[in-house]
Amino acid sequence: MRASAFSLRLVTGLLLAVGLGGCLFGPDYVRPNVTTPANFRFEAGETTEVANTPWWEQFQDPVLNDLILAALADNKDVKIAAARVDQFLGQFVTTRSALFPQVSAGFDASRQRVSQSGPTPLPAGLTPVYNAFSAPLSVAWELDLFGRVRRETESARASLLASEEGRRATILSLVASVATAYINLRDLDQQLTIARATTDSRAGSVKVFQARFSGGDVSQMELAQSQSEYEASLATIPQLETQIAQQEDALSVLLGRNPGPILRGRELSELVLPAVPAGLPSDLLERRPDLLQAEQNLVAANALIGAARALYFPQISLTGLFGSTSGQFSKLFTGPARVWSYAGSVTVPIFTAGSISGQVSQAEAQQQQALFQYQQAIQTAFQEVDDALVALQKSHEQLTVQARQVDSLRTYARLARLRFEGGYTSYIEVLDAERSLFNAKLAYTQTNGLMFNSLIGLYKAMGGGWVVQAEAMTGRVMGQKAVAQVAGQSGTRSEPQPANPPGDKSATPPVNPSSMPPGAEQPE
Repeated sequence: MRASAFSLRLVTGLLLAVGLGGCLFGPDYVRPNVTTPANFRFEAGETTEVANTPWWEQFQDPVLNDLILAALADNKDVKIAAARVDQFLGQFVTTRSALFPQVSAGFDASRQRVSQSGPTPLPAGLTPVYNAFSAPLSVAWELDLFGRVRRETESARASLLASEEGRRATILSLVASVATAYINLRDLDQQLTIARATTDSRAGSVKVFQARFSGGDVSQMELAQSQSEYEASLATIPQLETQIAQQEDALSVLLGRNPGPILRGRELSELVLPAVPAGLPSDLLERRPDLLQAEQNLVAANALIGAARALYFPQISLTGLFGSTSGQFSKLFTGPARVWSYAGSVTVPIFTAGSISGQVSQAEAQQQQALFQYQQAIQTAFQEVDDALVALQKSHEQLTVQARQVDSLRTYARLARLRFEGGYTSYIEVLDAERSLFNAKLAYTQTNGLMFNSLIGLYKAMGGGWVVQAEAMTGRVMGQKAVAQVAGQSGTRSEPQPANPPGDKSATPPVNPSSMPPGAEQPE
């Protein structure tokens, strides 16, 4: 009767403890107030709501599309990031398991002999050799009355979501890096074409001057000047070929391959410039995975404050055992062999020499670090968008001016040669015009590539739903479902929200960067 009363009190106390389990110490997470500008410093004239679409397809180069798809499937950084997510998923499951009773079972069998010459003699008729068998089922459970384990689970969940956002940030950087590397490669290809065409043209001039020098029509100085210009353009070819090979090697590594040649698609001048994405500064908080990662790191650090403060309070544990013990295996599962026990323990910190307060101070300092890192990441994001916007605007202006410059220099070079052939000027004027034209063509091509890269950088800085679409191309399904399930349990959004509804910004069709103003001819 007493055992039944004690059991009833124990069960009642257990239910009461579970009911009080909602007690949590430490601050609940609230997103910090962030000062966001109403608009970016350098606003684009016309924008299109394309942040949730695969923007690289707007280049209309199937080879680039295939390269990005290959990189998403085989890039090692993406695979490392995916493995890191699996690591944090395992850590979360391990931490959360402490919220539940730990049940284990065992089986022991032994045979031993006791001494017959010991201080206590064996009773008559007992053999000194005997067997022992036991089959226990044990349960252990730490009651999380003060929320330590729940705060640790909250922190582990946030760390898991941060690792998932980190994987998406890797995907964002990878797509932008592949597109940038491909644009740089096509830029170098076009510069090499200009260098070779110029070298061929100058080689013909050298042959003409050699014939004229033999006939006494030109001086040796003029022949030497022609040869020097030929050698100057010829020297740029191996330099460009080196840069092209190195760019191919870098792009191959991004694709997850050994260094090797890269297939080409459209010429740089044939690519279509994607539309400028629309968005407000406040959108970045939800569209950029690196900002979401920084925020989840802040959530994780914030939860650890409560876990540290809970150490000040008692830790209550319950244990129980049920099973059988017998000297004969045949009687192991009979009624007389049954054994059971249950117990509870309470551990209260009394003197820790500052150990707990030190852990609390450490957790609070880590939360402050995470807070400042989050705020810094937001400011850096605003800077990156503004930098990309101004680079896009100014490179377009520069390209327009350089197109007119190339057109003017082409006319200058033609007239200078006519004046030289007519005997009105020296060959130095021809050399100066052709040298300036060669350099202007190279500068125009470089600026054209810079404009493409500026827009790629803008898409990278703006983030958006296109990262989710690129994520689907990596082929990772099971891990995403597990993380999404955890995010759903925590009430935390696991995917970037769509950008502003269509119609916020006026739409504009893709622009061809090679379309020049009237009278401006594109360099060959």
